Amino acid sequence: MTPEIYLSLVLFAFTTSITPGPNNMMLLSSGVNFGMRRTIPHMVGIELGFASVLVAVGLGLGALFKTVPTLYLVLKVAGGLYLLWIAWSIGMSRSLGDGKSTGKPMTLLAAAAFQWVNPKAWVMAVSAMAAFADPNNLVFSVLVVSFTFVVLALPCQGGWAAFGALMREWLSHPVRLKWFNITMAVLLVLSLWPMLR
Repeated sequence: MTPEIYLSLVLFAFTTSITPGPNNMMLLSSGVNFGMRRTIPHMVGIELGFASVLVAVGLGLGALFKTVPTLYLVLKVAGGLYLLWIAWSIGMSRSLGDGKSTGKPMTLLAAAAFQWVNPKAWVMAVSAMAAFADPNNLVFSVLVVSFTFVVLALPCQGGWAAFGALMREWLSHPVRLKWFNITMAVLLVLSLWPMLR
């Protein structure tokens, strides 16, 4: 991979990782509702899950979806339904998690598994591998793309969670929190639209 191509990969990974999408909306909400420390497993789960999706796509799963488009459609529908359920849960939340409440942040395993039904993750993975994987050096280039995404995405997504954690005190007022959670739920649903078309 030439330095110019790698710079393009870095810009692509940064831009797609920092822009609003399902993961970032959930991390912002989790930062508000549970604080930064309790959101870290969610962030790490996203990175591990997305890296596994990137590797799978790079090593051939993307070609399977082109051959059997129905599988991709099923994945998009399942992901969309799961995101709607998450949006509903966020929108109905009315209290900040303090360690004693029944609400819990997404676990590392759940966040990793979610990447397999996250429509934005699949669009990003297929686009990244189509643009940056080198068929002549496939395994190495797939690993470089995956590693680059993980390294750049962690601080990007951490910023969303940290911003949410900083807003915790202001949102400790029940009416503000209610409207924040409803807004996050609506934004999460709206983030689906470009991916489900």
